Formats: sequence, C-alpha cells, structure tokens
Amino acid sequence: MSVYPGDETRLLSSVPEGLLIDGLWRPAAAGKTFDVEDPATGKVLMSVADAGPEDGLAALDAAAAAQEAWAHVPPRARGEILRAAFELVTERAADFALLMTREMGKPLAEARSEVTYAAEFLRWSPRKQPGHLAVIPSPPKEPPDC
Repeated sequence: MSVYPGDETRLLSSVPEGLLIDGLWRPAAAGKTFDVEDPATGKVLMSVADAGPEDGLAALDAAAAAQEAWAHVPPRARGEILRAAFELVTERAADFALLMTREMGKPLAEARSEVTYAAEFLRWSPRKQPGHLAVIPSPPKEPPDC
C-alpha cells in the first residue's frame, strides 16, 4: 500500500481531538491539551485533549453505569457487537496503521501487523462461551495434612 500526502491530511483531519466519555466527545475537564508530534521531524501533527483525574473518574462512572445494561445483553448479541467492531477495525486497518506510524514512528508494515493482531481479539472474544472457560480452583488456604 502506498501512502500519499492527501491520505495523511484527510486522516489527521478526521481524528477527534476530544475524549470519548459516556458516548460523547468532549474536551478535558481542565481544558488542557497536548501536542502529538511526528517523532521523525518533531512537527506537531495535532493537539488532543489531555485527560486528568476528573476525566478518568467521569469515564469510570460512565463505564460502571453502562455495565448494568451490558450485563443484560444476551451473549450472542454481545458477540455480534464485538464481531461488528472487528469488521470496522479491519475495514480501517490502513488508517489505524498510518496513524500509528505518524504518531510513534513505527514502520508501516509493523503497524499493520499490530492492527491485525488487535482486531483478532474482537473476533476471538465472541467465540468464548461459558462452557469453554477453564475453571482453576484456588489453592487451599491451609496446606493439607500429610
């Protein structure tokens, strides 16, 4: 895959600059941002929200609130959601790889491999059914009498 300057400009302009908390993009509570630099040139690629403790707590509260509803989603439906996420990541793999390359200086081929590897967790997870999980008992608190 060749990367053209227009691809990079389009991609960077599509990256959200805020924090995704409770389904909404928002700035950091303290209003802080930090620059994301190209490690090869030192050029600023963009500025993004710099989350602080207040943002972390808001994200944790949102996740805890969402967990109750998620727990009631049937396993098959959860699997379908994760499978759809796998497909979306796979469709945008080239974009994610390019972002990783620009932000970290990682070789493009290595970034592509990492995106593919990460996406596989979304595809693999739905296949884990309760019957497929191994249960390993805890060791006894006291050693058995010999």
